[in-house]
Amino acid sequence: MKKHNFYAGPCILSPYTIKNTIAAIEDFAGTGLSLLEISHRSKPFVAVMDETRALIKELMNIPEGYEVLFLGGGASMQFCMVPYNMLKKKAAYTDTGTWAKNAIKEARFFGEVEVVGSSADKNYNYIPKGYSIPADCEYFHYTSNNTIYGTEVLDTPEVNVPLICDMSSDFMSHPVDVSKYELIYAGAQKNLGPAGVTIVIVKKDAVGKSGRPIPTMLNYQTHIDKESMFNTPPVLPIYSCLMTLRWYKELGGLKEIEKRNIAKAKLLYDEIDRNELFMGTAEMEDRSRMNVCFVMTPPYKEFEDEFIKYCDTKGIMGLKGHRSVGGFRASLYNALPIESVQVLVDAMREFETMKRK
Repeated sequence: MKKHNFYAGPCILSPYTIKNTIAAIEDFAGTGLSLLEISHRSKPFVAVMDETRALIKELMNIPEGYEVLFLGGGASMQFCMVPYNMLKKKAAYTDTGTWAKNAIKEARFFGEVEVVGSSADKNYNYIPKGYSIPADCEYFHYTSNNTIYGTEVLDTPEVNVPLICDMSSDFMSHPVDVSKYELIYAGAQKNLGPAGVTIVIVKKDAVGKSGRPIPTMLNYQTHIDKESMFNTPPVLPIYSCLMTLRWYKELGGLKEIEKRNIAKAKLLYDEIDRNELFMGTAEMEDRSRMNVCFVMTPPYKEFEDEFIKYCDTKGIMGLKGHRSVGGFRASLYNALPIESVQVLVDAMREFETMKRK
């Protein structure tokens, strides 16, 4: 039976990425050595680093003056590295869920954090709006997509201070004007590759201004100077990212990917809104294209576990919502084909026919 992977992360990867990564594990670039054992400083792997960096710059149309880094520690490490490198006295953050909250917590070790907007009052089911950023803030940080609660910021906020964004779960899912940002970071395991590498896009003249000594490995300048080769980078995840990037280019780039993502999200949200058994949990205007969160309507609440089991019979995997919110979560990352979304929609319709009161 074909499996349909709706897990929130690590995410579904394209068959192209998986096939070529497996081949490289067996024999990397015709060297007779496995990707798992090749020197990261060998010419064939340096070429991988160079091409991966170049494709990210090309696909995202990154202007001159920015560097693309490949770091460890996940986005959670960036919660610390960003303020360590960028925060002198004060920064502004929005609180839109678990990961934004964690970023705020880390930033407070390094200076004052002003939370200018929060959706905690409604269990993070919307994106705060109408906030203003104090002029004395060194930067404004936001999380573009909230995997647990199913909300997403699709338009770049217009602010009067440098802009920093955690794009981990919607990275490269649609075009972004990188020139509006001082720094963007993203764990690879949502849309790009396996867990183990974090992409950081940083404006080179934005670093080195914190006024504090920074440990070598936590200093962005270290990794800019050494082109992400100060220590051994996560070789296999970077290679898998390269395969995904090649596939993205073959598809036609981020505009084509966005078009596909809009179609997938519309197909599923339309069914949620039509089907009397289900209802979405995020406010309509803030619904995520990447993580569709929904629950059973009150008359049918008792059938949630039964629906998960029914989905299992259809090969639908990873649909259960995060343990903190319950319900269901269908993650529609770039590599998920629309055919898998149709299988889920069909299952929802069939279940409605079985259970309608």
